[in-house]
Amino acid sequence: MEQIRQASAADASRIAELIVINYRMNFYPFFRNDPFYFGELNVLDTAAEYAEGSRALAETYVYDDGVVKGMIRISGREILKLYVEPQFQSGGIGGELLEFAVEKGCDELWALEYNTRGIAFYRRHGFELTGEKMIEDEWVPLVKLVKGNQK
Repeated sequence: MEQIRQASAADASRIAELIVINYRMNFYPFFRNDPFYFGELNVLDTAAEYAEGSRALAETYVYDDGVVKGMIRISGREILKLYVEPQFQSGGIGGELLEFAVEKGCDELWALEYNTRGIAFYRRHGFELTGEKMIEDEWVPLVKLVKGNQK
């Protein structure tokens, strides 16, 4: 896990790019909300959330082997975001980021209920669905997963 490091303000635009690309690829097909996914959701505004001194930046780590290929944001015991550049997915980067978070004490996360690929990824890495659900932002259905037998 030597490629994983604390994110810096210099990474903000790359982190934002990872987030925007993954939201559009993984979530747009379910919600088809053009004004959000191709207007409100943009690299400039997302990068601003990861500015120097921000909480988001302090909670974020990147997978960097010369190119930032993935990111994970954690807060306490919760994994808030985990994204890998689509061209580098299925190469172990997400697994390394997830293992890094678990080693830091993270054992829970919320995933989009429709994201069967993401849920399968977490389950392969020892996370289990708890049966708990919530609606985020009034229209986004999420399911909770925890590591091991912590339901």
